[in-house]
Amino acid sequence: MTVVTRFAPSPTGRLHVGNIRTALHNALFALRHGGRFLLRIDDTDLERSREGYVEAIHADLDWLGLVPDAMVRQSQRFDLYAREFERLRAAGRVYACYETPEELDLRRKVLLGRGLPPVYERKPEGSPVPAGMAPHWRFKLDHDAPIEWDDLIRGHQKFDPNLISDPVIRRADGSWLYLLPSVIDDIDLGVTHVVRGEDHVSNSAVQLQMFAALGAGPPHLAHEALLVAAEGKLSKRLGSTGVDSLREAGIEPMALLSLLARLGTSQPVEAVPTLSALADGFEFSIFGRAPAHFDLAEVEQLNAKLLHHLDYSQVADRLPNGISEAEWLALRGNIAHLGETADWLPVIRGEIETPEVVPDDKPLLADAALVAASLDWTQDPWHALTGALKASTGRKGRALFHPLRLAITGRDSGPEMGPLIALIGRERSIARLAAASR
Repeated sequence: MTVVTRFAPSPTGRLHVGNIRTALHNALFALRHGGRFLLRIDDTDLERSREGYVEAIHADLDWLGLVPDAMVRQSQRFDLYAREFERLRAAGRVYACYETPEELDLRRKVLLGRGLPPVYERKPEGSPVPAGMAPHWRFKLDHDAPIEWDDLIRGHQKFDPNLISDPVIRRADGSWLYLLPSVIDDIDLGVTHVVRGEDHVSNSAVQLQMFAALGAGPPHLAHEALLVAAEGKLSKRLGSTGVDSLREAGIEPMALLSLLARLGTSQPVEAVPTLSALADGFEFSIFGRAPAHFDLAEVEQLNAKLLHHLDYSQVADRLPNGISEAEWLALRGNIAHLGETADWLPVIRGEIETPEVVPDDKPLLADAALVAASLDWTQDPWHALTGALKASTGRKGRALFHPLRLAITGRDSGPEMGPLIALIGRERSIARLAAASR
């Protein structure tokens, strides 16, 4: 069996990290098993769907490296849905209904008032049809046996179909709801594994009967615990966790994916450089059932760790102001985002404001300027400078290194001084030491 998974977003808003986690797990499972990862745009709701969001979905997935093997749009498959609908109708598995939303709401309240489950009550065959009213259509559930399956994450699942309302699958205006088109697509596209959030468990119970009614074997099902943040369940309204916001903030794709791949699993969260490395060992048996907590601070930490090990070739086209390989290698161990490299360019290439230093450090800096002028800068000027000053002044540790760093860079902390001072160069370094000593 060739594994086929699918990610099926609706183009009614921007993707958020919860969506991306679902897409990632589908992509990783397919990659792990040498299968295919499909993108299905669920745009049956023509009124709410927007082409701009379709383009944004593609842009986000491309940025993340989650490139599907194929893409389909539900809005282009209405003829297929209509054919399968008519087949179910001929078999007596879909039927017309005429209740208004107000009538249904009233009946639910009556049932609840009687202590009964608010399950839709089928009308007897031959009931009168309201004149001039178009019907909506429901799928007729089989009530004879419980609905059961072994979920790849949640284990054995069992539902009593008598406690589930026959779902509406088509509106009176002919438009489609989610449940049936999704099943028809999964059959037609050969989807073998449906991976989605646990909020779809009851949908799966209904859809399993749809697979059977259409004469198809069901896919394997994996329902993940939902991703949560401090604000609660993630949604498209949380712009701070939108993929576009993370990209604009300078987050590396693999930093985000490294966290989302491991949240809620028994595996450690660590910075992983490639999707193929994340796919190694990816199985649903490692997932727990507790909600997975997403923290942007963890993404930031992973981002910094990834940057510290990236080669120049991996970032050259994204670095500001034509930063050289030597500059990148000097700076990468001290940045959390690529954009921070631009902040160091004045230190390396330009002029800095002379910092305020404590009076006791000024004689040290005056001596440092004289020593620096006598050094061979083609070798290792930083260690030669600090070694000479240690011997002549007796200073060591922070008492020696901090005043030198502050005078030469204007900052209390930063990258290792050895590579940095070589980039700053002899003339700038001497001038800055002399200026700070006055």
